[in-house]
Amino acid sequence: MRIVTVTEPGGPENLVVADAPLPVAGPGEIVVRVLAAGVNRADLLQRQGHYPPPPGTSEVIGLEVSGTVHELGDGVDGWAPGDACVALLAGGGYAEYVLVPAGQVFAPPPGVDPVSAAGLVEVAATVASNFDHVHLAAGETVLIHGGAGGIGTFAIQYAKALGARVLVTAGSPAKLELCRILGADVALDYHDDWVAGVAEATDRRGADVILDVMGAKYLEPNVASLAMDGRLVVIGLQGGRKGTLDLNRLLTRRATVTATSLRFRPADQKAAICAAVVERVWPLVADGRIRLAPETRFPLEQVADAHRHLESGDNTGKVILTL
Repeated sequence: MRIVTVTEPGGPENLVVADAPLPVAGPGEIVVRVLAAGVNRADLLQRQGHYPPPPGTSEVIGLEVSGTVHELGDGVDGWAPGDACVALLAGGGYAEYVLVPAGQVFAPPPGVDPVSAAGLVEVAATVASNFDHVHLAAGETVLIHGGAGGIGTFAIQYAKALGARVLVTAGSPAKLELCRILGADVALDYHDDWVAGVAEATDRRGADVILDVMGAKYLEPNVASLAMDGRLVVIGLQGGRKGTLDLNRLLTRRATVTATSLRFRPADQKAAICAAVVERVWPLVADGRIRLAPETRFPLEQVADAHRHLESGDNTGKVILTL
């Protein structure tokens, strides 16, 4: 089968297509024949050598795929070869076939193009699990950074479906307009003083929940933007790993700062998240309350171009590799 390998940590030019043996399903596992794979910022970090996969996981990049069931391991019920599926992975997605724990293989959302479905898996699981983690509730205000990206475009719509008021940051007029079209109540240019914008939009109350992909760069301004009993959840480190924090500001707000990584959760937790996505998220996609974000597709042989496109900052929505 074809896979993408990294010749050495570095730039997109180090991504090459190579041959590898097909995986074999063991007990409780499924081999998926891959139709398409989502491209995520975590993939860029892995290519650069900064985000290695969990021990025992495939070194091949790729956290989400769509495709069909190819082979079932012992003890796997409810599937048959040829069934359409999507899968949440800890690695291995940039390949024609991938081995997946059965609990992380689930049905695609009804009515969605099979290629597009590859770009929904990671965002749906990430957004739903993190909003559950910080208990986002109807009537609360959420601030979503990177509103025009894959995570952001999904989070806007899911938060609205939960009954929240949505504030976002993005970096261009076109991206800000996309966020508004998807349901954002307030869209702020992050080149401007977005902290002041949050204060104005909330009558200086602040946001109840902040979903942050930036990390260190936004740590202090995020805490300054929290409401009383506010919750900041960090899910990305695009702005660095180490920041400073005024603990008194956190204390006086009775606020919480937390961080999560979906990739390193144990298999039983991932299976529970996948089941929750099928039960609570896919119906919102099926009835149109969550619309597909814009997407850009590249064939597997152009994987380097796909990474360049995502790194450029010009992308909106999802980048998808097709096999």
